[in-house]
Amino acid sequence: MAAAAATASKVNRTTWRDRFRETGWALLPLRLFLGVTFVYAGLYKLYDSNYLSATAPGGVKRQMQLAATSSPIGGLIQHTIEHSSIFGLMIAFGELAVGIGLILGLWTRIAALGGMALAFTFLLTVSWSTRPYFYGPDIIYLLAYTPFVLAGDGGVFSWEAVLRRGARLDLRLPATPIGPESLATRLAIDRRTLLRTGGAAAAVGAAALLIGGIGVVANRSEGEGAAPGAAPAPTPTPGSTGNAAGAPAGATLIGAASAIAVGRSVSFTDPKSGGPALLLQPKAGSFLAYTAVCTHQGCTVSYEGSQFACPCHGATFDATTGNVTGGPARGPLTKINVQVVNGQVYAV
Repeated sequence: MAAAAATASKVNRTTWRDRFRETGWALLPLRLFLGVTFVYAGLYKLYDSNYLSATAPGGVKRQMQLAATSSPIGGLIQHTIEHSSIFGLMIAFGELAVGIGLILGLWTRIAALGGMALAFTFLLTVSWSTRPYFYGPDIIYLLAYTPFVLAGDGGVFSWEAVLRRGARLDLRLPATPIGPESLATRLAIDRRTLLRTGGAAAAVGAAALLIGGIGVVANRSEGEGAAPGAAPAPTPTPGSTGNAAGAPAGATLIGAASAIAVGRSVSFTDPKSGGPALLLQPKAGSFLAYTAVCTHQGCTVSYEGSQFACPCHGATFDATTGNVTGGPARGPLTKINVQVVNGQVYAV
């Protein structure tokens, strides 16, 4: 009788309507979104040549420096800035591990807890000054993980569920429980499942480290072996040009025009505000400069070919006008007038 009831119950659950009433199926779209997003975020960081750079406007060190000025944990951030590369790698690999865990359904609750921890850290740092609060995505990610901490993946497209069924079959038990089981049986199943999921997690973790490590090594090799002019030039040291022959009166030297490749940018200090700025050469012989301070919450933007992009909240600006093209920013980047004299670029 019990077997017949179990069989009937299984048949009744095969319709899509019944499946969507189950927690695991109802949460599957959100689970896949979070998983794919965090895998993408982790790989994006690991394969970004500027992420671990100590001077790049979009690098983790620069973002930590900016966050330290407004974050409620600014004092703690100040003590970790000198180890920004280590923390940057921890964040990137953490995002990768969380995303993979969610997608595969492997230690889903633990992966969700890790995602909540990362989102909470981002909320206290890069998103803390966002006003109004709903412009900041991190508070949404923080809350989006809570269902998976509470309910797990429901056994839907779950590697852990597959391994648990295998453990049950090895103990000569039905793949799914038919009735109450003894404590000793449940402990035996849990022990075997833990060992198998641990082995699977170790294998997946090793693969993730390999994939992420390739990106880190490739970016470092690219930075060390790049031909002159192929990468952004080092930040020039601005200074007075009153004694330079032909230099505009009161102008400030940014650097040699030949040091800035076409389609690339170089960072410098705005002589008027003292803040970060970017000089770019979008086409041969044409030089433009803008302040690099996002008009939303003051993060430092980076130049990405045809636009400036803010790594904090996604604002974008047109590279030829500085006007807002997307995101929460309300005003354009401030243009800095530049002039080329005798092969040198000056802010005037």
